[in-house]
Amino acid sequence: MDLARATAAERRTPLPGDDLVDADVVMDRGFDLPASPDDVWPWLVQLGKRRAGWYLPASVERFVPRSRRALRRIEPRWLAHEVGDVIPDWGGKDATFTLASIEHPRHLLYTSRRGRTDLTWCLHLTPIGSGATRVHLRLRLGPVKHQRLAETGGGLFDALTIVGLAAGLRERVGR
Repeated sequence: MDLARATAAERRTPLPGDDLVDADVVMDRGFDLPASPDDVWPWLVQLGKRRAGWYLPASVERFVPRSRRALRRIEPRWLAHEVGDVIPDWGGKDATFTLASIEHPRHLLYTSRRGRTDLTWCLHLTPIGSGATRVHLRLRLGPVKHQRLAETGGGLFDALTIVGLAAGLRERVGR
């Protein structure tokens, strides 16, 4: 399994939000999708708890209760996304993300605070080849008390989550 690895160049590339958190832990992931950024964009904009959900492949989603499965279509009501919008997250009862920056069809930047840790999550799209997209995701956390635990345990959880997202998006945008 590739674990949606970001390239060395992606890890070095500055992204929106890098200046917002003095990060102790940075997790970069990346994957390719067989669709243009304009076709991938709405799927990312509608992503989230109490929105379109978190995309997983059908082979995994069949084990998820129907009420918690992600959408398999674009839902127009979720496409109006503006700076300041707050989206619930699965990271705990009160966990949320706030949209800090949006540039169609280049990036979405979210901020959040979990306990005493601030974080940013940037989803960055780059066109590749003819009609394909590279999705680069960067999660920045700081301050982090247990840095090694966050990098290993949190890193594994992040990688598996993004692998599922990549597979779920490939099914959806490839239709």
